[in-house]
Amino acid sequence: MSATDNPNAKSILMVVANPSVSEITGWPIGFWWAELTHPYWEFIRRGHKVTIVSPLGGDLEADAYSDPEHESGYSADDFVSLGFKKSPHSALLKGTKSIKDIEVDDFDAIFLVGGQSPMYTFFNDDELHRLFASFYEKGKVASAVCRATSILLKARTLDGRLLAVGKRWTGFTNAEEEYVEQALGQKMQPFWIEEEAGEIPDTAFIAGPARLSHAVVDGNLVTGQQHYSGSETAQAVLTCLER
Repeated sequence: MSATDNPNAKSILMVVANPSVSEITGWPIGFWWAELTHPYWEFIRRGHKVTIVSPLGGDLEADAYSDPEHESGYSADDFVSLGFKKSPHSALLKGTKSIKDIEVDDFDAIFLVGGQSPMYTFFNDDELHRLFASFYEKGKVASAVCRATSILLKARTLDGRLLAVGKRWTGFTNAEEEYVEQALGQKMQPFWIEEEAGEIPDTAFIAGPARLSHAVVDGNLVTGQQHYSGSETAQAVLTCLER
């Protein structure tokens, strides 16, 4: 089904991180394929319109281990991402527009795609924080998956209140960070989201079982735990939009 076939089609803004470099490992970092492609597929197959942008605009690059064609074989079974890479849809990741060119009123929902880069680029981007909070405060669906939820440690509403206060949400967990570090034999991230969330009074970080799909809905705030949660998180967004 295309957006033209769906009389109730919604407009969904997907924000993907620009390429960066990890200050911990020195590796090039970007977005995680499955956290883009699996939600994207859920949205378009239901006939909704998707616009992909990035904070700075320009071409986007994925984290190496998320690539189904990477020599490690870590994501070799991710056929959805492989199909996206080999299809005309992959052109959507070239020459992206910046969030500076976005009008909130043109969209019904925002979806932040995770990966390694968001721990630096999303986390420290005040403009993105304001955009996300604006969607939330206008009653639109504000959603994020995996390490993109790191912005909830900083994003504030117009009255200066931390958006996460009084909310239930999730993201990449301590257990999952520990698993990654043990597997690779080194420190990977500048901080752990669940650990930092524990320092915020009156917020509830809900950790599901490690490496299993898990999404949390609190009003119009929708969050997913990690790349296994992309489809479930997108489906929760659609439930909010279509009800």
